Order: sequence, then C-alpha cells, then structure tokens
Amino acid sequence: MNDQLPGRDLSKTQPFVERALATLQHFLHVEAVSGAVLLVAAAAALLWANSPFAHAYHDLWNLPISLRLGEFVFVRSLHFWINDALMTVFFLVVGMEIRREIHEGALSKFDQAILPVLAALGGVVVPALIYLSFNSVAARGQGWAIPTATDIAFAVGVLALLGRSIPANVRVFLLALAIIDDIVAVVIIALFYTSGLDLNGFAVASLGVLIAFGFQWLGLASAFAYIPPAFIVWAGLLIAGVHPTLAGVVLGLMTPVRSARPEIVPPVVRVQTALHPWVAYGIMPLFALANAGVNFTGTELSDGAQFVTLGVALALCAGKPIGVIGATWLAVRTGWCRLAPDVSWAGVCLVGLLAGIGFTMSIFIAMLAFTDDKLLNAAKFGVLLGSLVSVTLGLGWGAEYAQRRRKETEA
Repeated sequence: MNDQLPGRDLSKTQPFVERALATLQHFLHVEAVSGAVLLVAAAAALLWANSPFAHAYHDLWNLPISLRLGEFVFVRSLHFWINDALMTVFFLVVGMEIRREIHEGALSKFDQAILPVLAALGGVVVPALIYLSFNSVAARGQGWAIPTATDIAFAVGVLALLGRSIPANVRVFLLALAIIDDIVAVVIIALFYTSGLDLNGFAVASLGVLIAFGFQWLGLASAFAYIPPAFIVWAGLLIAGVHPTLAGVVLGLMTPVRSARPEIVPPVVRVQTALHPWVAYGIMPLFALANAGVNFTGTELSDGAQFVTLGVALALCAGKPIGVIGATWLAVRTGWCRLAPDVSWAGVCLVGLLAGIGFTMSIFIAMLAFTDDKLLNAAKFGVLLGSLVSVTLGLGWGAEYAQRRRKETEA
C-alpha cells in the first residue's frame, strides 16, 4: 500500500505542475502581443495630442474622479488613478517576477543579483553627466535627473516584440535593472525634488506591511484578503510623498514562493498568472495612452532650451547604453560579478539600448525640475526624441541578435 503513495501523490501533483509550466510558456507570447498594443496606444496618444481634438485629450485625463468612504472624500484626476493606482498592479506583477528570480532564478546568486544594481547605477550617473555637460547653467541644470530612469512598461513591451529568441535571463536582467532604476529615481526625487517627506506616511505603510506578514503567518491563502493591507501600504507611501506605485514592488517581493501544500501552485505563480493578462492588455496600453501624448505645439528651442532637448535626448539614447554596458563590463572584468546563463554581451548591449526608453518617470521628473513652460516642453521633446531613438536602435540590434540566436539554435 505504501509503495503506491508516491505515485498517487505524483498523479495529483502533475496536473498542477503541467498547468503552471504551460502558463509560463505562453508568458512571452502574451507580452509580444501586448507590446504591439502598447506601441499602438502610444502612437495614438501622440496623434490625438497633436490633432485638432487635443483639448479633448487633456480634458479626458484631467477628469476628476472621487473615492468616497462615508464622510471621507478623495478626489483626483483620471490621470492620477491610472498612473498612481492602476500602475501599482503592474509593479506588483514585476515585483513578483523578481521575487521568483531571486528565489530560484537568475538573481538567486549574489554575483548575479548585484550586477543589475551596478548596471543601473552606471545608467544613472553617465546620463546625468552628459546632461550637465550641455546644461551647466543653474536654471537648466535642475533637469539633470530627467534621463536617469528607464520606463519599464515601454522597455519590456519593445523587448517582447523581439519574440522568444531573446533569452529569458536577458529579460530578467532588463526587468531588474529597470526596477532598480526607478527606485533610484524615486530616491533622487525624494532628496532633490521634494521639500520634505512625511514620516507619518511611512508609519502607515509599515503597518500595512506588518498586516500582510501577519496574514501570511496565519496562513491566509485568498488574494482578496491582502487587498486591505495593500491599500494601506499604497496610501502610506502616498502620504509620505513617495511614488505610491512602489507599494506594488514591496508587496510583490513579499509574495510567498512556496505553497503550503505541494500539489498547489505557489502563490507567487498563481497571482502573477491571474493578473498578467489584465496588466498586459489593459493597464499598460491605458497607461501609454494617458502619458505618451506630448503636444509639440508652441515648443520653442531657443535661448538655451535647445540644450535641454539635446542633453536629455543624448543622455537617454547614448548615456544610458554607455553607463549600463560600461558598468556591467567593469563589474564582470574585475570579477565582482558574472553574467547569468544565456546572457551574452550582445544581450547586455540590447538591455543597455532599451534602458534609454525613459517616457513616464522622465516626464514626471521634468515637471518637477522646471516651472518654465519653455524648458519643460523642451525637456519633454528631448525625452520623446531620445526614447524614440532608443526604441529604433533597440529593435534594430535586437532583431539582429534574435536572428543570430535562431541560427545558433538551428545549427
């Protein structure tokens, strides 16, 4: 009787394992399709924002939407709810993927996990120096941090367009680098573009984290049970003056990678699989539609504004690759780190090129850096130009890289 138990357990476990593997195999396919949808949404936003109906574009995203809880009323624009609320779900999915990779993937070893950190730092320092080389004047120098962050949604979308020939570990490297990039950008905002942080907000966020840990300790498996503590973390970061989408990263990194019972798929896989289609086909395209609509009407590149555009554009499309690739090469060359399996230097170059896509966070920092509309519009134009060049170079290099990989596989 006992001899049959292992087989019986295996028969129970096998369907769950096969289902999980099948879902993960389709993961890249979903992103490839969603990447095309994302770019179409971005193009539609640009056309709409520069059309005779541009006023309708801006009026739509400024539409006030209120949240009422009894006597409490919280009113924010539709743009806020998309950027600061819905995108938290995107960061949650990304955080869970990084959590899985830290547990058993390309980031599970220290010398591999530290590499994206060093690459991200290189991708922050070099673009800032390039920007300041064109804009040493104090009024324009405030924009030094504009090209420091990688736009995860667009970078991953472009990478997905290249298909399955791109190794999974290259994608993980890009994800890790982009997340670290954004965290560094948030720290920069807090230190250089924020008048002060509210410590009460951090206390509220810490309470939400403790409640989530408590639920895990009690063994609560329902994802819906974690919505209240997730909202508390999000609200706490918002009160603190920190970008609230980081709540998604925090909660994603907290998601358990082991299941209480061996026949059940781990929570980090279950939740990620359930949310991924909604993020890929809903949240990311909506985000692109709401943020990519830069209006070029009235943009004047004179009296120093042209140097803002040039500095931002070059910092993104040249500074980012130089910083990322250079820091990675230095870290590997000195023996501090090593590349993950299937990550070649061609793959590192691809990551460096795609890191130059800096839409959302770059535009956000530009709005904090400049109160002068002339400089602000010049900075936005530089962000768009630099990101467009990065997309073009990334797709060109990536297509060649993918074709080479396919030939090596066939051989």
